[in-house]
Amino acid sequence: MATSPITFVKEALDELKKVKWPSKAEIIRLTSVVIIISAVVGLFLGGADIVLTKLFEFILVK
Repeated sequence: MATSPITFVKEALDELKKVKWPSKAEIIRLTSVVIIISAVVGLFLGGADIVLTKLFEFILVK
């Protein structure tokens, strides 16, 4: 069932009008959560990498 590009754009715009967009406060809060979790995971993985690197160096040098 092919529709014309004009019809598609009109329907897409109608659907976008139905979307409940988040408020500025929600965007800031959720973005902060993502940044904090990303930093914690990054620090954990970086720490695990350093520990495992030192452990393997210790084992292989002996």
